[in-house]
Amino acid sequence: MNIILNILNLNIPSIISKINSSFLEEKEIELFVKRDDLIHNIISGNKWRKLKYNFQEASNRGFSTILSFGGAYSNHLHALSYAAKMMGFRSIGVVRGNKARTLNSTLSYCLENNMKLFFLDRLSYQKNKYNNQLLIDIQKIHGDFYTIPEGGNNDFGVLGCQEIVKEISFDFDYFCCAVGTGCTSSGIIRSLNNQSHFLGFAPFPKVAEQKKSILKYCSSVLHHNWSILPDKHFGGYGKINGNLIKFIRQFNRDNSIKLDVIYMGKLFYNLYELIQNDFFEKKSRIIVLHSGGLQGLNGFNLNL
Repeated sequence: MNIILNILNLNIPSIISKINSSFLEEKEIELFVKRDDLIHNIISGNKWRKLKYNFQEASNRGFSTILSFGGAYSNHLHALSYAAKMMGFRSIGVVRGNKARTLNSTLSYCLENNMKLFFLDRLSYQKNKYNNQLLIDIQKIHGDFYTIPEGGNNDFGVLGCQEIVKEISFDFDYFCCAVGTGCTSSGIIRSLNNQSHFLGFAPFPKVAEQKKSILKYCSSVLHHNWSILPDKHFGGYGKINGNLIKFIRQFNRDNSIKLDVIYMGKLFYNLYELIQNDFFEKKSRIIVLHSGGLQGLNGFNLNL
């Protein structure tokens, strides 16, 4: 894997930044950010963590083409297209929804990296995206391919995310992370000892699938130290308001750390609200994973 790190010029292990403010001092809270957003300018955040061992497995099994899934603004497909190109793989993206007349910046970038895009209507995608006639047709055209589930959510993705905690050399009480597919959360929970608690922040109201995914990997009695906070999504996935935008801008000014509006902005907004309401014990040491996602800002036309 060292060869891959050199090819992609990845900054691993990612640095850890401490957030200093009078607010945190008053609350007697230590807050640190694991800056996975700085791993790479394209394959940032948890994207590389979830791709790393999948690429290794594809190579070991002799595949030259990798196929995966995602929405029209998928950070996962965006990162995958670049990584595949740099590492000599062909890539195919199955996109949720019908093809728009004009592709957005995310999908246009995927095409620039020679990713072949196929579109699957939302109903078929939700019901049976991993065993669909479209995949049979794609195989007839492009031959065999290695399949990575949406968001990199499989055993290899979880394995890569387990390395996040292993890079931290000091003790802490809480680990906070935005919850998407549940893959990153599962890897982190599996690496935590029972003296630290995992808090997941979901940007959507229904988290049953995410909890199911986490339980799949963390069902052991040794992994009972986690929870996903409800009602922290601003009305749903992709929903934003003026208070959130104001907070993100102020956070960037104060700490020189950019946040997206889908995941990280909502996480920090809600985390600060919890701190304000004394959710955490005094002297608590909290780590937040900055899981990237900044390319998704291109679709919002916001000056953050």
